[in-house]
Amino acid sequence: MANKVIISGGGTGGHIFPAIAIANALRQLQPDVEILFVGANGKMEMDRVPAAGYEIVGLDIQGFNRQSMLKNLVLPFRLIASMWKARKIIRQFGAQAAVGVGGYASGPLLLVANMMGIPTLIQEQNSYAGLTNKRLGKKAKRVCVAYDNMERFFPAEKIMITGNPIRRSSVQIDGKREEALNAFALDATKKTVLITGGSLGAKTLNDCVAEGLDRLLDSNIQIVWQCGSYYYDKLSEELKDKLTDSVKLMPFLERMDYAYAAADFIIARAGAGTISELAVVGKPVILVPSPNVSDDHQTKNALALAEHKAAIMVNDLTARMHLINELIQLIEDEATAYELGENIKKMALLEADVVIAQEVLKMIK
Repeated sequence: MANKVIISGGGTGGHIFPAIAIANALRQLQPDVEILFVGANGKMEMDRVPAAGYEIVGLDIQGFNRQSMLKNLVLPFRLIASMWKARKIIRQFGAQAAVGVGGYASGPLLLVANMMGIPTLIQEQNSYAGLTNKRLGKKAKRVCVAYDNMERFFPAEKIMITGNPIRRSSVQIDGKREEALNAFALDATKKTVLITGGSLGAKTLNDCVAEGLDRLLDSNIQIVWQCGSYYYDKLSEELKDKLTDSVKLMPFLERMDYAYAAADFIIARAGAGTISELAVVGKPVILVPSPNVSDDHQTKNALALAEHKAAIMVNDLTARMHLINELIQLIEDEATAYELGENIKKMALLEADVVIAQEVLKMIK
């Protein structure tokens, strides 16, 4: 009889891509495994997961709303309703193990799985664990992490350092540089800077680049700029006179492997999934952590790299003053650029998806 695994979580690409990577690894190890995803209604996993070839069921759950306290009044009721639905999903599917990757749906699903005696595995992507995962970790059978010193948050005997599962297709860049430069119609004689604010784009990065565009172009560099679909039309209009052949402004990058292969330098947010990809890619990176995440975990992720001289960190609040200066300085400083690239490579863990999938199957046995 085929093993049955539920994978829950989502909300951002940073949660969805690792979840899909784990599912793909499970299928690779055991082709007849049955996998069901559980996400949050209205979130991007409800589109992205079926596009990857998996079935998903949605819970009507939301996170804590910092802008409107009124909206939080319904939270306890939504949580209870989600737990009832999660119980029903687990029973009907006949789950033998549950995996949580973070995101709204992860909490109620794993909470109920623990109550029902179904073994659970948590994949904690950040160097600073969120409140939900800390609570779930007490009952989980295994906690897979990407950073050292996670005993602060989880029972030491449950922790396993696996790294974060990444989109393999995104980091397969060997021998693709020429192909990538052609795909973006870039000049092979110029240095290329990749700017990526994650799947949704990042206002701070967009503002910094828009303001510093003249200086960057004067430095004889070219830019691949993934700005996010929300910002694309406005930026295209505002900068239409400056969008020369040297500036490739895009709402979303379908071929992340080409973007990484073409880049000599990278500016990015400090989400756990992004950092894991950047470590495998091994290029000099400037990280600008997003302040709009719980427990400020992106700053903690970025600091974990900056302390090992594996990345430069620029604070979001001061980015408009410092980011472009830091980039131009880095481009001119070959020794530092080389050191950053070598050091970030040392932090790469490529087999995380397979190692985690093996742990899931072990829990079932």
